[in-house]
Amino acid sequence: MLAMPEVDYIKHLREEEDLSINEIARKTGCNWRTVKKYADGESFEETLKFTRRGMMYEEGFGEIVDDWLEEDMKLKRKERRTSKKIYEDLRDNLGFKGSYRTVCEYIQNRKPQLKAAKIERHERLEHPPGEAQVDFGNMTVVKDGAYKDIKALILSFPQSNTGFGYPLPGENTECFLEGLKQLFHQAGGVPTYLRIDNLAAAVISIGKGGKRTYTDAFLRFKCHYGFEVQACNPSSGHEKGNVEKKVGYTRNNLFTTAPIMESFPQLADWMKEEMEKDRQRLHYEKNVLIDELWEEDKKHLKALPLTDLSIYSVKSATVNKYGEIEVDGDKFVIHKARMKQALVLKMEWDRFTCFTNDGEIVYQEDRPYMNTTSVIPWNDILIDWEKKPRSVRYSRFFKYLPEKVQTYLTIRSEETRSRVKGIKKLLEKHSLNDIDSALELEERFERAPHELGYILEAKEATYPEKLNEVHTPEILLNYETDLHTYDKVLCPSLEGCVS
Repeated sequence: MLAMPEVDYIKHLREEEDLSINEIARKTGCNWRTVKKYADGESFEETLKFTRRGMMYEEGFGEIVDDWLEEDMKLKRKERRTSKKIYEDLRDNLGFKGSYRTVCEYIQNRKPQLKAAKIERHERLEHPPGEAQVDFGNMTVVKDGAYKDIKALILSFPQSNTGFGYPLPGENTECFLEGLKQLFHQAGGVPTYLRIDNLAAAVISIGKGGKRTYTDAFLRFKCHYGFEVQACNPSSGHEKGNVEKKVGYTRNNLFTTAPIMESFPQLADWMKEEMEKDRQRLHYEKNVLIDELWEEDKKHLKALPLTDLSIYSVKSATVNKYGEIEVDGDKFVIHKARMKQALVLKMEWDRFTCFTNDGEIVYQEDRPYMNTTSVIPWNDILIDWEKKPRSVRYSRFFKYLPEKVQTYLTIRSEETRSRVKGIKKLLEKHSLNDIDSALELEERFERAPHELGYILEAKEATYPEKLNEVHTPEILLNYETDLHTYDKVLCPSLEGCVS
């Protein structure tokens, strides 16, 4: 801090001699920022100074103790140093001449302050345009009449609060990189910096000093698309707080009532459309449309590469004695492979392909997680509908029924209760899809539930195949009766005619 005569001289050079900041800095030998502060500053009030006295503050021992206390906060309680141990380390190793009481008083005063600072002190980060954050969120959809848990990869740009989302079946490396590729295309460019947490799909380990070891696949992807990566510190979700909030916002606004999913591409198109609509609202702080702020963000994005990177990993598998290989914990029978044959697996985000060492494709299938679902508790839902039949049409579960079943339950409001009860009974033996197929003809909407039951049972009835009997002599198997012989005997006058 400069003395007042120096401040006065700087103001004189600025106001009276009309010198620039650079010229004043050269003339006075002061730092440019210091000159700027006093040359164009308006307030010169004297500030009150408070100096803590004592060995702990004046000789730097307090800073050392602060470091030790912060280190110990990361350890289990029984592994932390006691006040006596801290005092002994200061005395024996650092030449501390003070008393044990001085150290205890300092620790008693500083420990609550350090704890409070760790909990409450979050630095407000400034995010330049073009920087982004990414994270996964757990979402639930309905596919083929059953619940399905998916992962939504969310990309957010903190400067404009713009978000993009892409649905995926898992959080492995293939899903993560495929999702990022699709999100970059949605954004129309590549972020300058991408902040991620320490997810296993990208980070192998965290070394000394926070140095990360990234997976080869992630580094290859990073080099191809040309962004810089910023990894969060462990257990520091606030460092990517914008995308954390965006994940929660997406879940609360798009997935509170589970949407119907036909396929991942269909769900991706739906998410993209909904998140584009969301940009037509004001920014929570800047009072400007998010869409307008996004235009500024877009100007700072890097261009997409001319060619996309193919996302897959390569693994090997050996066929066991049952003709099986294991993929993602599930076993698959490979009929075209022999026992103990080594196969090469190409693992994409949604499927895997088996090759021989010669490059021949011997098997291809969806990855197991593509088809995992959990049952919707229709019995409990129908019990509630039976009690309140007027709520059927407005229930959150109504849209998950097949279209014809929806019509059947609501086409006659006075019969809704009895039809709900009948459908509940039919579900004991048949599926909703079976009931939907039984309602294909419109006149069946008039049928009572028990009549639909007869139709379903008749449809499922099977008849025994024709028996292959072996008792008839072979000479008679293909014998053809000549009716002319009978005509000659019965009606000689019509000889040569067939009656």
